Amino acid sequence: MICGREKDPGEDRGIRTNLEGPEVTPPPSSTPQAPAPQAAGPDVDRRGFLRALGLAAPVVLGVIRVPSSLWGQEGAEGEEEVLLYAMGLDVEKCIGCARCVVACKAENDVPDEPHFFNTWIERYAIRDGEETLVESPNGGIDGWPEISGDSDILRTFFVPKICNHCEKAPCVQVCPVGATFISPEGVVLVDEDYCIGCRYCVQACPYGARWIHPEKHVAAKCTFCYHRIEKGLLPACVEVCPTGARLFGQLGNRANPLERFRRFNDIQVLKAHLNTEPKVFYANLDGEVR
Repeated sequence: MICGREKDPGEDRGIRTNLEGPEVTPPPSSTPQAPAPQAAGPDVDRRGFLRALGLAAPVVLGVIRVPSSLWGQEGAEGEEEVLLYAMGLDVEKCIGCARCVVACKAENDVPDEPHFFNTWIERYAIRDGEETLVESPNGGIDGWPEISGDSDILRTFFVPKICNHCEKAPCVQVCPVGATFISPEGVVLVDEDYCIGCRYCVQACPYGARWIHPEKHVAAKCTFCYHRIEKGLLPACVEVCPTGARLFGQLGNRANPLERFRRFNDIQVLKAHLNTEPKVFYANLDGEVR
């Protein structure tokens, strides 16, 4: 009982009902007030109460797309877009002269002895009903011996090999000290000051493109002649190729020869099933190449 009268159930809910006595005006509030019920009684209109609180209206949750300029992706205002370097190799144009191999060794101080190469040439001889013969004598520098039983040979061709500068490079993933890294232009490089010569990267590379320097005892590989391309020059192997089998440029720059090469040829990459996303692209690549 309140003041000698029975307590109205509406007062427990903070809702004024029609009572005897003067009408009291509630203080102003920013919170919406529930409307008075139409009929007197102990129950309050539930729908009206919820509507007053803003809970009856449906709440829509959605995904808002944030412009790339707000989270630092390429194309942000005031930032220059960095294009990735890549190489194209046309198998039909390669004649196996190995000038690229010699030029690479001279330009990058690769030891002048077998088994140390940043780039090399392989000769494939496909025989009728037999296993494909693959040779690379001294990377192709020593020339190519005659193939015995050449009457069974269906075709031969040369395939230049090089570090594929993968977007998802296994060598970068396994390096325990971070000595192998990817430059902003997409070139896979090795910091000799950090490399400990553990050989993890050599084992992880699916393309056989890494080796350990016999004097420095650090990992070495093709760098796309990074010291040259920083100056606007072509890699040494591209510059000396007499048939134009090698092309170099930036992905996305439609004016350069590399992008025209990609547009007008059926392009493949080596070991595509590994999903390493190589940046070395081949044209006219035979299915026997591994």
